[in-house]
Amino acid sequence: MSKNLVIVESPAKAKTISRYLGKDFQVKASVGHVKDLPKSKLGVNIENNFEPEFKVIPGKEKVIREIKKAAKSADRVYLAADPDREGEAICYHLASEINGKKLYRIMFNEITERAIKEAVKNPGDINENLVHAQFARRILDRIVGYKISPLLWEKVRRGLSAGRVQTVALKLIVEREREIRNFKPKEYWTFVANLKSKANELIKARAYKFDNGKKFKVDNEKDARKIEKSVKGSEFVVINKKSKKVKEKPLPPFITSKLQQDAYNRFKFTAKKTMRIAQKLYEGVEIGKHGRVGLITYMRTDSTRISNDALNAVRKFIEKEIGEKYLPSKPNVFKKSNAAQDAHEAIRPTNVVLKPAEIKEFLTNDEFKLYELIWKRFVASQMKPAEYEVTEYEIKSSNVIFLARGNVLLFDGFLKIYRSFSKEDNGDSLLPELKEGDVLNLESLEVTQKFTQPPSRYTEGSLIRTLEEKGIGRPSTYATIVSTIQNREYVIKEEGKFKPTPIGEVVLDLLVESFSDIFDYKYTAKMEEDLDKIERGEIDWISQLKKFYENFHKLLEKAKVEMKDIKKEVEYTDEICEKCGGRMVIKWGRFGRFLACENYPECKNTRELNGKEENGEEDLTCPKCGKKLVLKSGRYGKFYACSGYPECKYTQPIRSGKVGEEKILDEKCPVCGSNLVEKYGRYGKFIACSNYPKCNYIKKNTIGVKCPVEGCGGEIIMRKGKRGKVFYGCSNYPKCNFVSWDKPLNKKCPKCGSPYLLEKKTKKMIKIYCPNKDCDYEEIKDVK
Repeated sequence: MSKNLVIVESPAKAKTISRYLGKDFQVKASVGHVKDLPKSKLGVNIENNFEPEFKVIPGKEKVIREIKKAAKSADRVYLAADPDREGEAICYHLASEINGKKLYRIMFNEITERAIKEAVKNPGDINENLVHAQFARRILDRIVGYKISPLLWEKVRRGLSAGRVQTVALKLIVEREREIRNFKPKEYWTFVANLKSKANELIKARAYKFDNGKKFKVDNEKDARKIEKSVKGSEFVVINKKSKKVKEKPLPPFITSKLQQDAYNRFKFTAKKTMRIAQKLYEGVEIGKHGRVGLITYMRTDSTRISNDALNAVRKFIEKEIGEKYLPSKPNVFKKSNAAQDAHEAIRPTNVVLKPAEIKEFLTNDEFKLYELIWKRFVASQMKPAEYEVTEYEIKSSNVIFLARGNVLLFDGFLKIYRSFSKEDNGDSLLPELKEGDVLNLESLEVTQKFTQPPSRYTEGSLIRTLEEKGIGRPSTYATIVSTIQNREYVIKEEGKFKPTPIGEVVLDLLVESFSDIFDYKYTAKMEEDLDKIERGEIDWISQLKKFYENFHKLLEKAKVEMKDIKKEVEYTDEICEKCGGRMVIKWGRFGRFLACENYPECKNTRELNGKEENGEEDLTCPKCGKKLVLKSGRYGKFYACSGYPECKYTQPIRSGKVGEEKILDEKCPVCGSNLVEKYGRYGKFIACSNYPKCNYIKKNTIGVKCPVEGCGGEIIMRKGKRGKVFYGCSNYPKCNFVSWDKPLNKKCPKCGSPYLLEKKTKKMIKIYCPNKDCDYEEIKDVK
């Protein structure tokens, strides 16, 4: 029997640690939290100092039994959950179930043999301050959710919920959307001069100020044309030259929020996906002869600090592998954020010698991308700065001063390894040698009318950055915040950017109106600071909960009386119900505002608000029965439905174009010889025989590639799924089940001889790769 028991959260982590500890140790996994507040009730005794009623999570009974059985026969029990508040709470709950044993708390920032054995040699006790901080956060969130959500059920609809931090994130998105709606563009004009020196060298200069020192600002065509005439009639003379050398310092190694932002910007990984991949890299991956290895340090951190051992290792690596000229004389030190807890190191590779390219074959494509990103950022953080020579010329024409700016990279420094996403495409721009008094020839003057643009909607990356800047949330919560507001249908994503749903806006307005203090940016940030103080033992957690609840309870009682009842709000219109002759009224439903008959439930006629205007057509009729089509909303968006429902159940997606439209083509049907027609169906446009239903021919959208399945003989065709997503399958389906999300190409793999390659397109690149998992052939092209 094993003398020692180690308990971690995940089976993967357990598997990696087992490898290092040997036969005297048994490693068990709790598979996350084992206890939580009950789902069926508040579970917090507010009158008795907010005592939480933690219960074993349904389904975890078997896990606890196995852990208790293993603990019974062990001499020592080590609690080794993650080194943060959640991990400490897991250890606390495990300890409450394992009685009569001396328990030891061990923590490590990386899952390596050295770190694990060092932790076992130097065990400690459960940190009650961390446990209390986790309890306080959990109780705060439970009180807000369980006390406010029933109000939303009563006033809006069932199923809605309020979150203490998630509502603040929703507030950011709604406020940005309203900025965009209320934005009024302003006109401005830009002047760019294309000049030539006496030596026939090209210089591009932009107007940036007037000769009286005021900023160049032109907001109407009349002034623009006047200045254009004046400038074209004057000489372009160099009046000033500035040259200086500048250094670009490397960025610090990743903290959680910056990793999530960079992974989104580069790879479009969601925060949730980034953390899932990082968790796997942290817990361990099988790496050939190295066995199971934890590749990165703990991934929930707000600190840029790195250990002395890691610092020495990366400096040796830079000197040996990259070059002595890239190694600074002293280690680079990065400024600590005021909000940083600094409990853990930055996110870094556990062994810098494990280069991404050398272990690529053992990682999935996404794991490789994230590991390479973390590895490069870490190595670059301890390299010398990049050096540029920046040259600026001020060139005067009439009363306008133009600026020409160029930079030349003198030393690449850390850029040899890593470029920040915003500077990926920056190239050198070399200016010719000019001196003051030189006269330049005007080749052309580009005078362009422009308009200011509204602020952009938030992406996952920019939302997390803003939450971080405002001090809202912590490394362990960002991914959950972003996921929750989407799961609750308060926001949707359009082209990767967040847009609030009508119900999201209604919920926010109700919550902010009744609980303005609770959902205030500064107040939420102050709560995060207080939780940090509880963690450090500076303030008492129960007194903070009492302070919060005193104010919250007053607001809650007031809201119960004064909060608007959206369910009862009815706005009458001048429209008449086409079914019973009653008046149509505007109501709120699951998908926002809609028109309904005032005689409901006797008359159940409903219609999407502003349906005609959205479609742009006055009279759409059902192709089956001739009755009027109305616009409605469903689970997958808006669609047209027959007003004769339920007698007529005709529906038509909006994306299909004009309802009932058929376009006759010159092409003939290969089966019966009739003309083919372009139609619109449930999944979009398709081409079929005009002689339907006598002839059922439908033209298959082939791509000119034979099915790669041996002996099949079919062709690859482009198809669409239920939600409109394109995929590629065999024309002999269901006899042949070949399917691919990426487009097959009629090209052999030059490396392994596979009969076809796959093409994957994104907005920024085209990736051509081999479908054979054992072949790493890959070709990347930029989208021009």
